[in-house]
Amino acid sequence: MVDPFEKLKDAPRLLMEARLKPLQGQRFQPTGFADLGPARFKAYRDDGPTEMLLVESPQSVANRLETVCWDRINGKLVSELDGMPYVQVNRPDKTSLTNSILESHRLNSPYILEGKNDTVLKMLKTDVAGMEKGPVDIGKLARTVFKYDANAVLHGVFLAKSELAGGRLRMPRLLSGFIEASEVQDAASGGVKNDHVDPSGDTARGFGNVPFHRAEFTAKQLVAYFNLDLAQLRGYALGTSAETFLTALALFKIRRFLKSGLRLRTACDLDVDGELKVTRPDGFKVPDEKALTGLLKDSLAACKEAKLFADPPVTAVVYEEKKKSGKDKPTETDAADEE
Repeated sequence: MVDPFEKLKDAPRLLMEARLKPLQGQRFQPTGFADLGPARFKAYRDDGPTEMLLVESPQSVANRLETVCWDRINGKLVSELDGMPYVQVNRPDKTSLTNSILESHRLNSPYILEGKNDTVLKMLKTDVAGMEKGPVDIGKLARTVFKYDANAVLHGVFLAKSELAGGRLRMPRLLSGFIEASEVQDAASGGVKNDHVDPSGDTARGFGNVPFHRAEFTAKQLVAYFNLDLAQLRGYALGTSAETFLTALALFKIRRFLKSGLRLRTACDLDVDGELKVTRPDGFKVPDEKALTGLLKDSLAACKEAKLFADPPVTAVVYEEKKKSGKDKPTETDAADEE
């Protein structure tokens, strides 16, 4: 059987990009930050400075790449990923609360590590035993994370609990992405919330007419960029089956995101303009979604046979809030979104 990733064997990075365009019209609304507003900046090129705009941040793209793996209607992984390990968090009445795929901090979610149920904390503590002092064994940590939540190996995690090697267990992202716009122009717009009963009512209480503005933009070019750190992946020494699975998973996420995940906001609905392009290494082409689905199925089975996944793959815990005491200290939750 031909290895579909043979051309990636010695490459330190797999770099990809896709041109985008607004699905309708020309305007789009970028991500905003409470203390900054739209993230504008200048890029310096041979022909002078260019007005740039961050449309979607690496943190947001990571969340969106994870969301495409989850079937919200049926409350489970999409069928292509059936068998991939993750942690399911339920309420005491056994209804679903959340899971490590959807949680921003993945395995470091407070719903997994900060509740009365300490099942996952105990399992992690057992599996990373011996790292309380001295350098962190990154390979052992990667195998442990892969065992319970393979997705987190791609997107990074920071296990900030003091019980786990003093809170030093951190894995950076292998897969990252962002969206930028170049040669941008303001497209200021706005509106008003009309109160047909009492237009002059107390707006502080929600009455009256309330005008608002919206920061939208047009751009000559919109590009989504993706980076898979192959050197770091090989450095984890997880083995061929795990490396194949994680590479196929990363590319499947990108393909699925570009196909169905580009409605970023109400006023930012985008579409792919052309093909997903590999800029490094030369000669590699991203397999289509059908081929990636086959690779995922085969590599999932190989990982399961090699006993790299938890058995059963879904670790279920119940979340109940702990009683607070004066001795409780805040837990660091700046997860490896998180580098």
